Amino acid sequence: MILENRLDYFLFLCIIVFMYRRQIESITKDLNKKIVFIVGPRQVGKTWLALEVRKRFDNTSYLNYDSFEDRQIIKDESWLQSTELLILDELHKMPGWKNYLKGVFDTKSKNLKILVTGSARLDMFRQTGDSLAGRFFTHRLLPFSISELQEDPISNDIERFITRGGFPEPFLSKNEVEAKRWRNQYIDGLIRTDILDFERIHNFRTMQMVFELLRRKVGSPVSYASIARDVNASPTTMIKYVQILEALYIIFRVTPYSRNIARSILKEPKIYFFDSGLVIGDDGAKFENFVALSLLKHIFGKNDYEGENFDLKYLRTKDGKEVDFCLTNNNETVEVIEAKIRRSNTSQNLKYFCEKYRLKGVQIVKELKRERTMGEIDILKANSYLRELFL
Repeated sequence: MILENRLDYFLFLCIIVFMYRRQIESITKDLNKKIVFIVGPRQVGKTWLALEVRKRFDNTSYLNYDSFEDRQIIKDESWLQSTELLILDELHKMPGWKNYLKGVFDTKSKNLKILVTGSARLDMFRQTGDSLAGRFFTHRLLPFSISELQEDPISNDIERFITRGGFPEPFLSKNEVEAKRWRNQYIDGLIRTDILDFERIHNFRTMQMVFELLRRKVGSPVSYASIARDVNASPTTMIKYVQILEALYIIFRVTPYSRNIARSILKEPKIYFFDSGLVIGDDGAKFENFVALSLLKHIFGKNDYEGENFDLKYLRTKDGKEVDFCLTNNNETVEVIEAKIRRSNTSQNLKYFCEKYRLKGVQIVKELKRERTMGEIDILKANSYLRELFL
């Protein structure tokens, strides 16, 4: 589907406004109680969303730590006293930002609301102390999904989500060429700006090689030792690089499900990208990445807005039987999911886990003529299943 004219583009902009309405309501409500963090990948729309929230207040101050002038105002806390909403963008780049923000929050006027945005995961900073405990709510903003756009015909164009990814600019671009040009600039910005700003990398070329290798390993368990050998570095360095990519919302890990959480963390994870368009591989890998991202967004929504404790895992036995995804809540299995391009026959591995452990199973198929139920397993069209997710 290509945007042919200005009217089409206007209609897509209307989709954006409609799509985020529920989040705007939740953010505005949370601002009356605590600091609100809007976090997510770069260029996913965090600043846009913050500025939409700003429209609900008469007096606001938007300050970006990347701006020299704004940085001085932030350090001096010299915004106008009449400010009702204080928006601080990219504050995590400020040394000691957590203690700074704690001081601002603890001494602020009663009417001041604080909204913080950034492209880095806050939970990756816990090693610096827990000075903000009990003082903030987190709202995670991810790329467009079928569920978000379910009221619009574009939600039926699953191929667009997979090939372009759900980031606003490439998703709404007029043609594939513009989408590709955006992605080339996006990759360059990730590697040369975000990563270097976030962490001092001694071997820039090695980080580039790790990034490119991971793009080709989507959907398969990743061995840090194997990648280390491929790039001639230590496994410890590989773990550090993966953590940096994860902290910046470039990739996310899905680990094997186990009631022993520590054991699960040690097992080989599978790596997926927040931008599905970054995946290099066959149609199966690209589709699996899109499904993984849709499920992650679903559990983020359940956790952020309903206070649940969902997680995304995968299942794997010692003899190699594997199912793509496992949704858990409070570490109890809710549903196991297999993603297929066009296979309508029940996956034998999915059948094995569902029968042996009496689990609810779903096989979602991108190209499927007829939906049906086989014992404990529902075989569903991908669009049908993904449309019913939380976000």
